[in-house]
Amino acid sequence: MNAGILQAEGLCKSYRDKEVLHNLNLTIEPGKIYGLIGRNGAGKTTLLGILTGQNTKDSGSVTYDGQPVWENQRALNDICFSRELQATLFSGPNNMKVRHYLKAAAIYYPNWDLDYALRLLDEFKLETRKKISQLSKGQMSMVTILLALASRAPVTILDEPAAGLDVVMRERFYQLLLEDFSQTNRTFLVSTHIIEEAASIFEQVIILDEGRILENTPTDELIQQFRCISGREDVVDQVCQGLEVLSVHQMGRQKTVAVRGQAVKLAAAQEADVDVSPMSLQHVFVALCGHGDAQ
Repeated sequence: MNAGILQAEGLCKSYRDKEVLHNLNLTIEPGKIYGLIGRNGAGKTTLLGILTGQNTKDSGSVTYDGQPVWENQRALNDICFSRELQATLFSGPNNMKVRHYLKAAAIYYPNWDLDYALRLLDEFKLETRKKISQLSKGQMSMVTILLALASRAPVTILDEPAAGLDVVMRERFYQLLLEDFSQTNRTFLVSTHIIEEAASIFEQVIILDEGRILENTPTDELIQQFRCISGREDVVDQVCQGLEVLSVHQMGRQKTVAVRGQAVKLAAAQEADVDVSPMSLQHVFVALCGHGDAQ
């Protein structure tokens, strides 16, 4: 699939007096699976909506292959934004059935794969005659996943697709995503709060905190920059010289710190009389975005 480059520059967005996105720059390159992670209220859904032209911005620009996403037919054809469904949005006159929702998607997305959609309907055991407002949260997530995958859009964006799914269905979703990616090499951008489970599928991770991009880095490369060091306080303090200390926990003379640094300095720490252990993506995220909260 020939996906373009999706790019945001100087993006700002506020709701009343609350700044949600601040001078944000982001580039989404073709043929990768990106993970977007951030705390509740960090601005993830707002960012995704603006990137896809579904939300307005206050300032800055969003382009797809150099052209603004607004009123851009190629962007409309190429980008699928499958956001989390909410029953309240499908009540009253908008209370459509699953089959009508998917028929609308088939009209909207030029690469819609009907056979694939039918296979997923069968696998997910979704009743097409049911109204969306009658679906459970997990079933609504299945509909958003089906829409995203069957769209075959070169750039496919999913907002919290695993919300409400049990562990078996979450694992199946990750399998489907990887199978699709291996066949199509399309670009995926997935926001999630289930960091540890999804970490293995992300080629690159974007960390959003308080409306700012902290990281847009290959996942393995990012994790290699962090270590957890624990031991006697004076030895830990000595070892941590020249390293960026992100969090500190102390109990008596024992001290545990999360640090970031160059590989050479991290390797040197392992020679000292301290315990040095790698950090998971979830622990890296907490260290960067915890702001002193308990970990």
